Amino acid sequence: MSHRPPISLPGRRSVLRGSLAASAALALPGSLAAAPAFALSGRPRAGWGVQAGDVSAHSGLVWVRSDRPARMIVETSATESFRNPRRWHGPLLGAGTDFTGTTRLRGLPAGEQIHYRVILAAPDDPRRTGEPVTGTFRTTPAKRRSGVRFLWSGDLAGQGWGINPDRGGYRVFDAMGRLDPDFFLFSGDTIYADGPIAATATLPGGGTWRNITTEEKAKVAETLAEFRGNFRYNLLDENLKRFNAQVPSIVQWDDHEVTNNWYPGEILTDGRYTEKSVDVLASRARRAFSEYFPLSTLRPGSREGRVHRVMRHGPLLDVFVLDMRTYRDANSPGKQTTDPVGILGAEQLRWLKRELSRSRAVWKVIASDMPLGLVVPDTGDGKPNIEAVAQGDPGAPLGRELQIAELLRFIKHRKITGTVWLTADVHYTSAQHYQPSRAAFTDFEPFWEFVSGPLNAGAFPANALDNTFGPERVFIKAPTTANVSPAGGYQFFGEVDIDGHSGELTVRLREQDGSVLYTKTLQPGLVGQ
Repeated sequence: MSHRPPISLPGRRSVLRGSLAASAALALPGSLAAAPAFALSGRPRAGWGVQAGDVSAHSGLVWVRSDRPARMIVETSATESFRNPRRWHGPLLGAGTDFTGTTRLRGLPAGEQIHYRVILAAPDDPRRTGEPVTGTFRTTPAKRRSGVRFLWSGDLAGQGWGINPDRGGYRVFDAMGRLDPDFFLFSGDTIYADGPIAATATLPGGGTWRNITTEEKAKVAETLAEFRGNFRYNLLDENLKRFNAQVPSIVQWDDHEVTNNWYPGEILTDGRYTEKSVDVLASRARRAFSEYFPLSTLRPGSREGRVHRVMRHGPLLDVFVLDMRTYRDANSPGKQTTDPVGILGAEQLRWLKRELSRSRAVWKVIASDMPLGLVVPDTGDGKPNIEAVAQGDPGAPLGRELQIAELLRFIKHRKITGTVWLTADVHYTSAQHYQPSRAAFTDFEPFWEFVSGPLNAGAFPANALDNTFGPERVFIKAPTTANVSPAGGYQFFGEVDIDGHSGELTVRLREQDGSVLYTKTLQPGLVGQ
């Protein structure tokens, strides 16, 4: 287990209970403290909860959404009593960002529990405020002995399996919250913009799955309003809102934020879409994505910026967040002998090499939204195309494998230590060990890839392995039939725990109730293992 500074768990849990009334009774900032303020009608409301994201040693982003125009104000404190709070004036929330906004908190103490509350004030009357909404997060430690614990998973509300009130909604987030992680790596497919959610679905073997429904989830998302509605849908779940208030996130995207298996320049043949240009859809989806998550490299409401970034978590950990959508080439059978674009694009590959070589962290987690050695097909248009990297040919690298081979060779020859790959996407959990002695391409050092997910989506049978990089499946849990509902199990998340003294990294693959399925401990300071 990691050695970490003591925290006030009762206080953290009180955040989860979301005692907004008690929070409202606390002293409000300055001019907002007037007692009659809560009696005024039409005060802003933050019904979608709060989130923190991209937290570092001395900063973090706090997110909120209002139900009307409002000024965002954040207060922080070392304690949940909010005695002597520090105040941050955030943006004016309006229709241009769907009434969402983020405030960057700077100058925070490293390795400390930060309590925050968001207050929304009417733009024309700062006395008219909504009830404060509280959250908490830990800043990145400056010293390695604190250790690091984080979780990862992906694939939320896919295949028509939405928020089921009969099952208590997205219960997996309660199990994740009980582990008290430093952050959650959301590994893509944060929504299913291409997956409508009906009021009911028939379960295999009989029975009915009942969904909460919204207008925007009645069809595939095409307009900006529909993409925004997909993100709002998940925030109807109380479990997710409690988790967001407790655990900061590092978020990346994959295909379902736009549409299944998309790539730049694609023209859709799917009859459900009136807008056929994927570039148009992706632009709208990216804007909504930037509005509904606190990301340090994307400005809310903007199409500018990027998803790929490095998040540094003290001396022990750097997380390299990849974007395998924005810069990829078209899906194809993947048999070409040259492929300068690949799945990352040439510029992102250069960026990744540069940042890996600069990293001084003990562990370098590569957050990949797609797996490397699992064959993920794209047969939507009837062609034998490939969606991820591996294309099923066990020989020398071809297609997108060429770019990954170049990266793995770079890691070996630059003697970059402590690389671990984490991914989701395939809707089951597994551990793969890549070994050159088993591979067709041998100029790399052994490494591990761990897969988790889905969170609340259909589960699917295991994908085939491609032997180009010599993967061996050391552990797997997957169903034997396609689209098993969350009621049938097979919902997963992963945990990474880095010990502050030994530097050992332990991965645990967990089921939705938190039970451990598989554990692997890796040693620090090695180029390959």
